[in-house]
Amino acid sequence: MNEITAITPQIKDKTRCNVYVDGRFCCGLTLEATVKNRLKVGVIVTEERLAEIQLESEKNTAFDKALAHISATRKTEKQVRSFLSGKGYLPAVVDYAVEKLRSYNFLNDGEYAEAYVESVAKRKGGRLIRMELRGKGIAEDEIDAALDTLDGETELAAATAILQKYMRGKVCDQVTLQKAYRHLMGKGFDYETAKAALATLGELDED
Repeated sequence: MNEITAITPQIKDKTRCNVYVDGRFCCGLTLEATVKNRLKVGVIVTEERLAEIQLESEKNTAFDKALAHISATRKTEKQVRSFLSGKGYLPAVVDYAVEKLRSYNFLNDGEYAEAYVESVAKRKGGRLIRMELRGKGIAEDEIDAALDTLDGETELAAATAILQKYMRGKVCDQVTLQKAYRHLMGKGFDYETAKAALATLGELDED
């Protein structure tokens, strides 16, 4: 049985409501769509039919919300999908909004990755940047392409600057150098880059 068991107003948007089927949250709809399609408690309806109603009535609304969401700062496809899903939009509506954003090039994970690398390259190493981009849902090939712009000289300069800041006011002994090494590794720099940066201060005893 697919029975509407509750229709409740959304707290943050009074023009929308949440539809529950068989006691479980199913989707969010505009009040207009709910009334137009005569949806109410006790009505038998399939999730497929609700998806059709939502797609037809809310695809442009979903696109507008997604556009507003990315207007302040660039977002990844994964972030936009998560945002729209959190608003109660069903997968078909989310797909529509994402594809439309792509068609206008408002959503481009490759460009996002390149811009992200450029913005954080002075503060983080390639390993950490890769991990963060993965967390944002960027595909591995797009991460590889973005990190190709991060050469060894740039990473070494960043690691050296971070090291110099870390060492301010500290005694340059083996204990401190070991801690500095771990600090650089934690920032995402690889072994060779961290060692090269530390070489500007002295030899690190690895024993």
